[in-house]
Amino acid sequence: MSRIIILRPQPGADATAERARALGLEAEVLPLFIVAPLAWTPPDPARFDALVITSANAARHAGADLKRYAALPLFVVGAASAHACREQGLEPVMVGESNAAALVARIAQAGHARVLHLCGADVTEAASGALDIVRVPVYRSVEGEGCDLSGHLHPGDILLVHSPRAGARLAMLVGPEARPAFSLVAISSQALASAGSAWASAQAAPQPTDAAMLALARELCHKPRDHA
Repeated sequence: MSRIIILRPQPGADATAERARALGLEAEVLPLFIVAPLAWTPPDPARFDALVITSANAARHAGADLKRYAALPLFVVGAASAHACREQGLEPVMVGESNAAALVARIAQAGHARVLHLCGADVTEAASGALDIVRVPVYRSVEGEGCDLSGHLHPGDILLVHSPRAGARLAMLVGPEARPAFSLVAISSQALASAGSAWASAQAAPQPTDAAMLALARELCHKPRDHA
């Protein structure tokens, strides 16, 4: 059976590995990035009528100041973000399972206009439409020192790409001549495009979740390699 290679930062990498192993898959964790908090100045909560969090890392690394916004309706993307917010004492009013653009539409439908988005330094900005969105980075992802995949990957491995930035980094580390030995499953079409071409197979998950990515990876694991 092929191995699943998880490239996302910790602690998310271990969570994905646990889900993969629960499905009977062999999983290896090789993070491309390390997530670190950023110093940030919390804006006045009175300026906003909604809070958006699209990454669990934002909830984890915002610190104690996150509770300043506990009275605002909270909109999040993904179960992991929702769980991280609840661990900090904030309860989402809506958990989107699509993407930030879809969430923006739902926020507007709910009648909100002034939105605070706590995010990462490398966030991909979604179209804001009629909303006034203030994005405040509270964490950043930095490349892990000495990250070299060449000595760790085996032919037939299935690589999980959880962000466009990870896809771009992977494309730098694994050149086109080596890619036919590996399959790729990305969390979104943007992440898929950033990883480049020439992979044995390359697919984007239908929803941006671990469950959707692992379902595709599981299918690949059970295909003959010359048909992957």
